[in-house]
Amino acid sequence: MSNIIKFLESLIFKNRIAVLLVFLTATVFLGYQSSQLRLDAGFTKNIPLNHEYMQNYMKHVNDFGGANSILVSVCDTHGDIFNQNFFDTLKDVHDQLFFINGVDRSLVKSLFSSSTRFTEIVEGGFAGGPVIPADFNSSEQRGLDKVSSNIEKAGIVGSLVSDDYQCAMVNAKLLDLDPETGEKLDTLALADELETQLRVQFETDDISIHIIGFAKMIGDVADGAKDVLVFFAIAIAITAVLVYFFCKSLMLTLLPLLCSIIAVIWQMGLLTLLGFGLDPMSILVPFLVFAIGISHGVQMINSVGKEVTKGSTSFNAAKMAFTTLLIPGGVALLSDTIGFMTLLVIDIGIIRELAITASMGVAVIILTNLLLLPVLMSFVKFNDKYKQKFAGKENRADKFWDWIAACSSPKVAIVILVVTAVLFGFGWVQAQKMKIGDLHAGAPALHESSRYNQDTFLITDKYEISTDYMSILVETTKDACTSYDVMNSIDELQWRMANIEGVQSAVSLASVAKIINAGYNEGNAKWRVLPRNQQTLVQDIARVDTSSGLLNGDCSVMPIILFMKDHKAETINRVVEAVKEYRVDFETPELQFKLASGPIGVMAAQNEAVDESQNPMMLYVFGAVILLCLISFKSLRATLAVVIPLYVVSVLAQALMTYLQIGLTVSTLPVIALGVGIGVDYGIYILSTMNHKLKAGMAVRQAYFEALKERGSAVLFTGATLAVGVSTWVFSSLKFQMDMGILLTFMFIVNMMGAIIVLPALASVFWRKQK
Repeated sequence: MSNIIKFLESLIFKNRIAVLLVFLTATVFLGYQSSQLRLDAGFTKNIPLNHEYMQNYMKHVNDFGGANSILVSVCDTHGDIFNQNFFDTLKDVHDQLFFINGVDRSLVKSLFSSSTRFTEIVEGGFAGGPVIPADFNSSEQRGLDKVSSNIEKAGIVGSLVSDDYQCAMVNAKLLDLDPETGEKLDTLALADELETQLRVQFETDDISIHIIGFAKMIGDVADGAKDVLVFFAIAIAITAVLVYFFCKSLMLTLLPLLCSIIAVIWQMGLLTLLGFGLDPMSILVPFLVFAIGISHGVQMINSVGKEVTKGSTSFNAAKMAFTTLLIPGGVALLSDTIGFMTLLVIDIGIIRELAITASMGVAVIILTNLLLLPVLMSFVKFNDKYKQKFAGKENRADKFWDWIAACSSPKVAIVILVVTAVLFGFGWVQAQKMKIGDLHAGAPALHESSRYNQDTFLITDKYEISTDYMSILVETTKDACTSYDVMNSIDELQWRMANIEGVQSAVSLASVAKIINAGYNEGNAKWRVLPRNQQTLVQDIARVDTSSGLLNGDCSVMPIILFMKDHKAETINRVVEAVKEYRVDFETPELQFKLASGPIGVMAAQNEAVDESQNPMMLYVFGAVILLCLISFKSLRATLAVVIPLYVVSVLAQALMTYLQIGLTVSTLPVIALGVGIGVDYGIYILSTMNHKLKAGMAVRQAYFEALKERGSAVLFTGATLAVGVSTWVFSSLKFQMDMGILLTFMFIVNMMGAIIVLPALASVFWRKQK
């Protein structure tokens, strides 16, 4: 290994100009590529497509539409809906939504849809027609009264009309592909159209527009994500100030910042070259790459500064820093890269994209901060004034390091390890209470006060339906809807599920057939039952069209649709477990109740995928760190000294999530892996110096003191700087970014404390014979 390092040192520093030209060319090229990077969001990226639920969902998506839907509630702010202004606006909203690109026009439904019909019982049997007749004139009171009567007869109060008659709904399904281009639907462009062509165009003092659905939520997240650029700029400014106070040199401040920014440019350029976009939910990754780059850059300038104060030239100091830090820095960054790549085991597109994005970003830091930075620093001229300042700072720090080194003395070490064990025990108990899935109503990525979540709460309060619904797919034989036994099983399961806490309402072909049967018998409630006579049942079923979404073309699949009060993890778990428990009583080889379609079905699949992936992901992350530490240190004791504090902090981070009521979801699952990947750097840098001295027989306390003198300032500085940078995220308009800021601040600080305090205490035990 030493021969390889010497060869690389000779190759790079003898050809410094060539190296700089190569980096300049690559940066210009990848900078241009990064300018082509676009935000890219997609519904299917958030789905674990190989999960059982999603296999069932995709199998029947053509018959019943996808779970990617849009609900637009048009509300009168002063009274009920029965006035000319409201109906004219509702029709305009319906027509406008119908023509928005990406909307499945065959599935746009509102009071103005021809498929929205009423049925009434008259002396001769049934009579009916469209709720809004062809000759409807919104300016005539007679016409408004007629529509009011038809709404009552149609039984659409709670679905297309709010319970308080102040709002009416327009809903639609979205296509996966753009019908004009054949390419994947641009979700963000669609969200923008919904805002500009519906809300902006039609909302007035008298009319309010409320829009919910995955596409609109992602659009709002993307708008909020633009604030990330502001936070990124703030983080760069804070980091620059702190780096300057650390190194007392403007040039040494600019160089690590420059190299870290180049790493981000390369990362985004490579994403474009590979055909990826940047998902709004992954937009924080470039900041993490910048943060990791600064962490390693500070180690480099710290090492160069120490060599310069000893009398070395900048050229020799840069060579020495390169030689000294290539192995520990490379191992740390390789640990980060492999740790992030373990996220690929999670079968969800958005997490896999995040894994690729983060892995590429960290991998290029190996080039920009361990290779480019020392080459740039070899050109810096250090005057005597700087050397005196740096030397004075080092001398003043020695007393502090001597005090910190007491952590490695046996008596203090025992106290530290006991406290650590108690904290670990407390964290372990709390971590077991961590919930899988969303713990709050509304979109968890956005604050409760956001317009999207306020729209969600309004629609949930005023209607009996929402985007929070789940379909149980009843698979049976052809024409099974004419079988009383099959329909009765569907009806029985629907009744049981409708009485589960969290289910707001339920509908199926069986429940609609019962209503129709009563209609054939003068509306008598006693006849609201499933007829046992097959001919009568056929007569009832014949009045339900496939466009209702309650049956497919040959009546072999009939969903039971459950509308939920919210999508909290406990609600989803309760309903899913109830389906699994109850369906056993009705299933036969010819009758199967399959989970699950609809947005809640997608969330249930996501939650189960996250739950199944959590432990394997942590196993792979720590497995990669342990393997690389063993290869690097060639010592089990040294590896354990690095990994144990890291594991304690990851457990405490899970406990913090429980305390803050942050569920483990698609957006929060990667944070633990990211925190472990970044946190391992501190321990590796400390122990890489310490390990050499311990192998030489030096006492633990003295070895730790020497390691602190060499690396301690940079470790403390990077931990504090990174924490300050991400702590600004608590002011973000995105709730998930605020949550990530809290968690990452905690992990940066506590991982740093683990490396400074717990690691030497463990070393005191592992190398207790070296006194």
